Amino acid sequence: MQRERFIQFTAVALVALVSLTGCKHPPAPKSGSGSGAGSGTGNLTGIQPLDGGGGVGMDGSSRPSGDWGQRGEFEPVFFDFDSARVRPSEVTKLEAIAAALRGNAKKLVVEGHADERGTAEYNRALGERRALACREELIKQGVPADRITTISYGEDRPAELGHDEAAWARNRRCEFITVSH
Repeated sequence: MQRERFIQFTAVALVALVSLTGCKHPPAPKSGSGSGAGSGTGNLTGIQPLDGGGGVGMDGSSRPSGDWGQRGEFEPVFFDFDSARVRPSEVTKLEAIAAALRGNAKKLVVEGHADERGTAEYNRALGERRALACREELIKQGVPADRITTISYGEDRPAELGHDEAAWARNRRCEFITVSH
């Protein structure tokens, strides 16, 4: 009788322990692979995202929350699944951004995003590659490299919360924020 109670108690304790620990995403990497010289992925010290959430810059540093730039001035650029290649149909959006930046001294932050599929680490790297692809296209269009900074949020800031292809397609994107200083 005591043995049966001991087994039941152990089983309940084990189930409780497993349910308390749960499963979480692995922590975000502390160092980025895109922080080489001339990569344009420099430090955004003092620059803070609009929506109050912190992010991770390409140099691996975290971003504080707050209001710092103008979002929504430019259309997002969308990507195919598991791809960082700018679609030919999206190049016109980048051309419009480059044309707008030629007439002023504003700086641009390119945010790379991914859908929820894949690991958090993989999606952050994919967001980085997407942001860098947009940056390279903007440089080809005549925007000086020192006016463009990239940041990746991976899957952390979805545009759509659904779990289907329509939502995933809206989340595979780059967004653009202009900064006046």
